[in-house]
Amino acid sequence: MTEKDKKIAREMTIEDIFSTFPQRAQKLAQELTNAGLNCVGCQAATWETLEAGMLGHGYSEKDIERVVKNLNAILEEKIDLKSINLTKRAAEKFKEILKEEGKEQWGLRFADKASGCSGFEYVLDFAKGAKEDDKIFTSNGIDIYVNKGAVSRLLGSEIDYVDGLNNAGFKITNPNAKSSCGCGKSQSY
Repeated sequence: MTEKDKKIAREMTIEDIFSTFPQRAQKLAQELTNAGLNCVGCQAATWETLEAGMLGHGYSEKDIERVVKNLNAILEEKIDLKSINLTKRAAEKFKEILKEEGKEQWGLRFADKASGCSGFEYVLDFAKGAKEDDKIFTSNGIDIYVNKGAVSRLLGSEIDYVDGLNNAGFKITNPNAKSSCGCGKSQSY
């Protein structure tokens, strides 16, 4: 079975889902949170199936089918492996923050650093301009500055912005991630 043929099934544990699809961990974690499963990083996820967990929390069979369908739709999304992209929603939020900070002409610095339980955490920051050793990507009107040494690890990433009652912020989906922690905050390559 190829990576493309793999699907999420109701019989999988959350740990299995994240370990099988680490490159989509952020989006999958957000979808589970949006569905009301706020214990994505809890210890029950290591042994309990998605189905058992949802039934145990009062969800119906129809709810389980909907969540599995939504999770698999995330797996089918196309990834631009030659660029780094911001979703429209992320670009609008970043522009709003730039305006509030009085930095309308600035861009976004995107990096990673050694940290977290899986090895690396993402870093997003303001950037007045490119540094000598940067590669510049442009997405939805925002210049994204990435150190050339990190490009191979970050290429293909999508930066999104989510806003919910329990979770708000920029979320990164990286096709180069080989594993991710249960909370989706750090990854290894």
